[in-house]
Formats: sequence, structure tokens, C-alpha cells
Amino acid sequence: MKLLFLGDVMGRSGRSAVADRLPALREAWGLDFVVVNGENASSGAGLTPAHAKGLLEAGADCVTLGDHAFDQKDMLGFIEQEPRILRPLNFAKGAPGKGARLFNARGGRKVLVAQILGQVFMKRPFDDPFSAIETVLKAHPLGGLAQAAVVDVHCEATSEKMALGHYCDGRASLVVGTHTHVPTGDAQILPAGTAYLTDAGMCGDYDSVIGMDKAEPMRRFITGMSKTRFTPAMGEATLSGVYVETDDRTGRATRVRMIRQGGRLEQAAP
Repeated sequence: MKLLFLGDVMGRSGRSAVADRLPALREAWGLDFVVVNGENASSGAGLTPAHAKGLLEAGADCVTLGDHAFDQKDMLGFIEQEPRILRPLNFAKGAPGKGARLFNARGGRKVLVAQILGQVFMKRPFDDPFSAIETVLKAHPLGGLAQAAVVDVHCEATSEKMALGHYCDGRASLVVGTHTHVPTGDAQILPAGTAYLTDAGMCGDYDSVIGMDKAEPMRRFITGMSKTRFTPAMGEATLSGVYVETDDRTGRATRVRMIRQGGRLEQAAP
């Protein structure tokens, strides 16, 4: 199977890049399944139903969220109506929606997608991500109902992401980090066959401070004071993510490549 994961979509620039580029990439690369993290797609904080529909219409088979899952309050109800949107497994007991789901891919194959939130340096004390993902992976072993499994690890600390990658090794096709908006250079296949990347980066304007217009973040760093709200940068976005090929029989990764398309960053493709 050919899988594509795109990192955090950041504001209008990121949404436009996904809408403009993803349909052609699906065709050119023969993609079987696409996951997009959309938790910053609406003004840099959360995801509205309208913007969620836009990402799905552009070619995302599943949209994951994160710690800003319900910053846009309309998502509280919409997520119950749209099964292709996932919030983190360990977000909060009683939160609407699901944190993991089995999806249909091309050719009648099945893909498990799950998302977990880290605990280190996060603003809220989320539940243990290790026990949360353990329950899901035990219920969906590779080579069983799922031909592939993708785990979105939404964490601040690179060490926690790496630990979760090794914890899932051999039980997921791909473990990929999101949240920091900066792509890392460590794409690899772990010893037991799981493709891994510490952070997919963002789909946003990299002439920015992690996707936000530079002026206000720099003012706060320099003066320690705020003047206005953060607003997403509006320049041309780079689509950042990871491409993985898997073996249908075992679900293990056979190939992994970092992806960067458009915008300021050096380009990379499968």
C-alpha cells in the first residue's frame, strides 16, 4: 500500500496548498490512503466543519486533530457526524468523537488510524499515551483486519515521540510525530518494520515562526509582552509530511521518504 501523511495544516496558506496540490499528488504517486493533520487549519487554532470538509474534498481519507481539537466549538458536534475526523485517544474521558478507527482504502483493504497526545511539556495533563495506544494496537494486529496502521503522535518532546515509535515498532506501519511544525530529518524503518519520523512538519508558510506571522511572536520573545493575537503567515506554503510503502501481508513498511512540496523548503518526493 502507498500511504501519505501530511503534517499540521496551518491556516489559510496550508489549506490552500492542500486543496491545490493534494489531488494531483494522489494521482501522480498512486496513493492508496492519505492522512492529514488538520488541527491548526482554522486561523491556526482548531478546525471548523467547513475547513474539515475542504480537506476531505481535497483528497484526505482521514483528518486527525490534536490538543487544539475543540478550539473551534462547532467541532464538538460535527465530529460525531463525520467519522473521517479523529481526535486524540487520550484527550479527555467523555470527549466526543473517536481516537482510532478502521478505514477503507483502495482495493478493499483496511487501514487503522489512531492518534495519541504526549504528556511531556504539554499544557494539560493528558492520560498516559502508552496504555491508550496499547489497547488499540492489541485489538487491531497487523496482518489481521488491518493491512496497515498509522499512528499520529502529537507531542512536544522529541524523546517522547521516539519512545512511542519504538513502543509501537512491529505493530504499526507508520508512527509519525506532529505538533511542533518543524520537519525532522530522521525518517527510517525501525528494526521490527515500523516506518518512523519524529515530526512531519507543517503544511504552512515557513517564512514565519512555526506558521505564525513573525511580528507578534518576535515581539513577545524580545520584550516579554504581547500586543496582538497570533495570526497565521500567509505566504506560499510547503506541504510537509512522509510517504510510506507497506507490505499488505505483514503491514510492515518497505520504504519511507520525507515529503516537501512547494514553498520555501528544499523539495522532496518519493
